[in-house]
This record gives sequence, structure tokens and C-alpha cells, in this order.
Amino acid sequence: MASLILRELRLAATSGNALLPLIFFLLVATLFPFAVGPDAPLLARTGGGALWMAALLAALLAVERLVEPDRASGVLDQLAVRGVPEESVALAKLAGHWLSFGPPVMLAAVPAAALMKLPADVLLRLELGLLLGTPGLAALTLIVGAVTAGLKGAGALAGLLTLPVAVPILIFGAGLMERGGDAGAAKLLAAVSLLLVAAAPFAAGAAIRAARD
Repeated sequence: MASLILRELRLAATSGNALLPLIFFLLVATLFPFAVGPDAPLLARTGGGALWMAALLAALLAVERLVEPDRASGVLDQLAVRGVPEESVALAKLAGHWLSFGPPVMLAAVPAAALMKLPADVLLRLELGLLLGTPGLAALTLIVGAVTAGLKGAGALAGLLTLPVAVPILIFGAGLMERGGDAGAAKLLAAVSLLLVAAAPFAAGAAIRAARD
């Protein structure tokens, strides 16, 4: 399992996409104030939702490289011949995707919060929400990447499939950032994320098996 996770991290680094989530997240945080204007209270009210949308789209950047290259090159067939279960492959891809996407986004949230004029307490709630929610976003991306592997226009289709399912994470994540956001939003966010993480190895594993066959 460790070797599979390290392989996913190496692929993310060598593909030139390792910094894309961080760059994309910061780009949204930089451009959003230009669209909204210099009104600090307005930025503080709307910036949290924009950053959560940026986190979702940053997770989706890798959707086409998670499964399809391994399917097309025969790597999935080789792993199956060696007796590696598809669920283990999916779990390794999930861990590798989150490690290459979640921590960079959490790091980028610090300067992004400054650009959005978010107070320190809101930044802390944002970081907590990202810690709880990004595993769910990574799991959702993996499931969609496995389902759309080998299909034409997989990137556009992945967006259409992901956005409706990601709504609970966005709602609870943004709700946690509201003034007076309570532990209830954090618990619901954690529950949705945990459900996606628990289901992802089985759902993606079944899709990988179907794509290989």
C-alpha cells in the first residue's frame, strides 16, 4: 500500500501538476476581490464561499490523471495480475490525491484569507473545514475519475457529475465559516466527508474493474 501511495505522489510530481491546485486556489483568491470590489465587509461575507468553490475546482484538476492513464497504459491490468485488489488501488489513489491536493490548499488558504479580508477566527474555521472537507472532495474526485475513465470529454462530464454531489460539502463548509458557526456544521461536514471516503475505495474499485474489463 505504501509503495502504491508513493507512486501516486511521484506521478503527481512528475506530471507537472503538483503545484496546480495551490496556484489555482491562489489565483481565485487574487481575482475574486477585483470582481467584487474593495469592500472589506462584502469580501469577508462572500470570500468563504468563493474559497470553497476554489477548493472543489482545485480537487477536480486531477480528475483525468487519476485513473485513465493507468487504464490506458495497462498498469491496472498488471496490478490485477499480481493480485492487488482494485479497492486497494483505489485507496492508494485516494490517499495520494489528498496528500498532493489537501495540504497545499490548506497552506494556500492563509494568503488567500488575507486577500479576502477574512478575520483570524474565520481563517481558523476555514482551515478546520478544509481539514475535514478536502478528504471528501478527493474521494468524490476519485470516484468520478474512475467512472469516467476512457470516456470522451471526461473532464467536462466529471464536472457535471461532481458539482451536484459536492453541494453538501460546500454548504457545511461555508456554514462553518459564518459568524457563530457551531460544532453542528463541523460534525455534518465531517460526516459527509467520512461517508465519501469510506465509499470511495469500493465505488472506484468497482469502476476500475469495469473499465479494465
